[in-house]
Amino acid sequence: MTEKKTAPSSELVRPERLETTPVKPMPRPEHVAETPVPPIPDVDRSKPDLASVDYSAYRTGLSNHRTGLSEHRTQLSEYRTDLSTHRTDLSEFRTDLSEHRTDLSTNRTEMSMRRTGMSFQRTRMSADRTLMSIMRTALSLIGFGFTIFQFFGHLQSSKILIATSHAPRNFGIALVALGILMLTLGIGYHVVFMRSLRAERGAMKGEGLIHGESPYPISLTLITASLLWVLGLLAIASMAFNLGTLG
Repeated sequence: MTEKKTAPSSELVRPERLETTPVKPMPRPEHVAETPVPPIPDVDRSKPDLASVDYSAYRTGLSNHRTGLSEHRTQLSEYRTDLSTHRTDLSEFRTDLSEHRTDLSTNRTEMSMRRTGMSFQRTRMSADRTLMSIMRTALSLIGFGFTIFQFFGHLQSSKILIATSHAPRNFGIALVALGILMLTLGIGYHVVFMRSLRAERGAMKGEGLIHGESPYPISLTLITASLLWVLGLLAIASMAFNLGTLG
């Protein structure tokens, strides 16, 4: 599948607004008054001179009639030419409107692609915030559990509290283990979700549906959560086996 090339520029240029020119109605040529054809004169053939004059006047009348019709046809032809020019102008105006709509549609598509690309970044940051919430809860459990274990252990070693049961010790270890378990599940969910999000972003970028110029770095929250998970393991090992890993 060929990758769709997009404009490298980040700023979208809004097309100029088309200037609407008022359409002036063209006056229609007036109707020519119907004039009857001059009648054939009734001449006296016995007087050729008078007959010739009558026929000459008849031909003059016919010629004037044809001239009037010719002028009317000329006016109609000019009117048709004006109509054709007007239709051409309207066609060009419709073409400009169509190009303007195409430019607007292209800009809307461009903006939609950029918004979709930014939505992937917002989703990634939302996943980081979710992992931060899990980290806070897990850190609270690990801190409370380790504090309870050290507090009661210090009381027992100082002979202030007689060691009758291991309930405080077990409770502290359980809290730390619960915090580590919660952090493990949170890290696993975050890794799976981010891998699927990266794959979907890469597929949409390859098809030219979104812009992917912005970087997609490794999550610092995931690195911090991994270090906290290691710290929790060291804490529970120190509590359960007295290894002294934390001093």
